[in-house]
Amino acid sequence: MTDTQAPARVAVIGGGRMGAGIAQVFATLGSTVVIAEAGDQAAARDRVATGLQRADERGKLTHSTPAEILDRLGTVASPDDIPPETDLVVEAVPENVELKAQVLTAAERAVRHDTVIASNTSSLSITDLGKNLTDPGRFLGMHFFNPVPASELVEIVTSPATAESVVDKAVSWVGLLGKVDVVVNDSPGFATSRLGVFLGLEAIRMLEEGVADAEAIDRAMELGYRHPMGPLRSTDLVGLDVRLAIAEHLAATLGPRFEPPKLLRDKVARGELGRKSGSGFFDWTTTTGAQS
Repeated sequence: MTDTQAPARVAVIGGGRMGAGIAQVFATLGSTVVIAEAGDQAAARDRVATGLQRADERGKLTHSTPAEILDRLGTVASPDDIPPETDLVVEAVPENVELKAQVLTAAERAVRHDTVIASNTSSLSITDLGKNLTDPGRFLGMHFFNPVPASELVEIVTSPATAESVVDKAVSWVGLLGKVDVVVNDSPGFATSRLGVFLGLEAIRMLEEGVADAEAIDRAMELGYRHPMGPLRSTDLVGLDVRLAIAEHLAATLGPRFEPPKLLRDKVARGELGRKSGSGFFDWTTTTGAQS
């Protein structure tokens, strides 16, 4: 039987774009949320406030005002300070194995024995990350997508150790968020990153080889295959540095078909990281991103 109640208390580790988005959707659901952020806690809170304001302007907040939802949000400096009574912890720090292992073990020490612990990793092994925990049975992947409030999907990733009851809770909570789950077994890149990165890398190679310009490649996939966003604009949205890191991980685990193109490496080296830096494959200094 699945859990039908929203988690009363949620902790999100990491207050960047993804962490703030995850915090926003759970706070909007009615959960009391704390963000564990070692850096600028005010900036993390501001990201949530900005997201709530945008959601309100689009008419997405029907039961609470942005201020009322923000009242349910707090911040702490460390996973060690997460309240013990937390029902769900979602780790959303950068894709670094050592960093994730550190914050996950700290979170496990802080919370009660039946708290569900999840990682928002888009590619790292849930099985390997779970080995750092005393009880890997309560651990799984909850892979949210950017931008979290607008995205419909959450990829739930299970390891051989993940308890079925924990999967049931995660599936239920995703449904309460108004999102759709896909449950996949742990493997490099899972389902979404593996397919998305492969398509994105081939699009970059096509651009590198002069097959077509960025706008044409994206439009071909949007109109010909009904993709809501082309692979190059999607790479800009995810972040070229993030996509490079995932590609390097997949190349190491699955082979040379995921080897990053030189163009991707060169753009990251120049600081052209996509929307967050203002330019990538498109110019994001404009509202929607024009071809660069």
